[in-house]
Amino acid sequence: MEMITYEWIRSRRRTIAVQIKEGGRVVVRTPYSASRAQVEQFLKERREWILKNQKALREAQKQKLSITEEMRREGVEKAMKIIPERVGHYARLMGVSYGRITIREQKTRWGSCSGKGNLNFNWKLTLMPAELLDYVVVHELAHRREMNHSRDFWRIVEQVLPDYQTRRRELKEWAERI
Repeated sequence: MEMITYEWIRSRRRTIAVQIKEGGRVVVRTPYSASRAQVEQFLKERREWILKNQKALREAQKQKLSITEEMRREGVEKAMKIIPERVGHYARLMGVSYGRITIREQKTRWGSCSGKGNLNFNWKLTLMPAELLDYVVVHELAHRREMNHSRDFWRIVEQVLPDYQTRRRELKEWAERI
């Protein structure tokens, strides 16, 4: 039986946990007190789960859209045109102001709002249906009133987009493909 190679991270946590990261990399997180024997036993007990999830991740990677330099350039250009229009539209509708709009390519975020009201958006939003881009715009503009994800924040989003929960779910599904 082949050994599972892994990265071992010790911290002040109380339990042992395993994660499958990009490329199928295995990361084990343990309390400082955990021994190598405990880690090896933990991995042995979860071997099937690890192998199954590594395989699923590899399959998902194959399905992922391969972005060329041309797609990136065109996407950024499109984003620089469309996103400020959508932000302007929804800001008027919501009665909020905002600062600078920046288009980026973040790995894990679709948008963000700084304390000063500057907005950042991922150009990859242009690869999705317009209603998902609009959801991210409304989400970030709602932070102009509530800089958190409290009930009040979600009420603001819901006032503008009553179907925001469906859009949010769809955004997560798209995130796996892009």
